Amino acid sequence: MNAHGTVHKYGDNVDTDVIIPARYLNTASHKELAAHCMEDIDKDFVKTVKPGDIMVANKNFGCGSSREHAPIAIKASGISCVIASTFARIFYRNAINIGLAILECDEAARDIQDGDEVEVDFDTGLIRNLTSGKTYQAQPFPPFIQNIIQKGGLLNSIAGK
Repeated sequence: MNAHGTVHKYGDNVDTDVIIPARYLNTASHKELAAHCMEDIDKDFVKTVKPGDIMVANKNFGCGSSREHAPIAIKASGISCVIASTFARIFYRNAINIGLAILECDEAARDIQDGDEVEVDFDTGLIRNLTSGKTYQAQPFPPFIQNIIQKGGLLNSIAGK
């Protein structure tokens, strides 16, 4: 399992209220959530994100409320992976539950810049910045978590889809 895309870079403490503002939580439509993803901190995100792109942030990504809407909005927008120095624990688990690939790697999160082209090998945890030529090592997910992500979330993996 791999990811390859252009980076959308953010800073520290990106909370769930800016990932998907509370005013849009009255919908269950993943497409509608994606249409408003990151709009309070990056008005151009939904116009520039392409399927397969990668989101990179610094520490404490996904802090705030425990809403699953945040990782759903990110995944539905086309982001294939989020790399951060650290994740808020509830966001981390919600991301896995809905099948959004995430990796913690402080060095990569600090070095990678907005617009860089990045490739991720989920089997090994290797992150390659194709723009700068640098490589970084994240802890890869164990096979059972990779299976959850590949199947699109916990419920799909249990149902055998």
